[in-house]
Amino acid sequence: MISVVTSSAAQTEALGEGIGALLQPGDVVVLAGDLGTGKTTFVKGAARGLGVTEPVTSPTFAIVQEYDGSHPVAHVDVYRLARIQELHDLGFEELLEERIVLVEWGDTIAGVLPPDRLEVRFELGGDADARTVVIVPEGGRWVARTAQLADLVNGLA
Repeated sequence: MISVVTSSAAQTEALGEGIGALLQPGDVVVLAGDLGTGKTTFVKGAARGLGVTEPVTSPTFAIVQEYDGSHPVAHVDVYRLARIQELHDLGFEELLEERIVLVEWGDTIAGVLPPDRLEVRFELGGDADARTVVIVPEGGRWVARTAQLADLVNGLA
């Protein structure tokens, strides 16, 4: 587990950009936290780190937004899903095969996500712009990159 405090949206986005540069096809990033804690801001940075040049917006109503970058990227927001079956109907399993998948509210569907994943949890900090970001690498894919993640976080601190 790695923890960092960001003091602005720009820092949260920079953290996302750094982690985005480490992502590979097949990676799943689970984003958890209350409304307004920085999940979409983080995704904007991750997309930039992956070479996405188009604007990144929250897919709350569309559920899935796909982007082209150095690798295909799927930004998924499961906040409005009423049933897990809706995720299957959207072809979620296929997204996991060839893309980098970033899932907002992913903690709510943990049971259908692969065990190899990076969990990023956001909590409000002491002032309006501060966030505590807890990064939890899970599974073999991420054990090998834990040192890279720690170096990245230490570089931002």
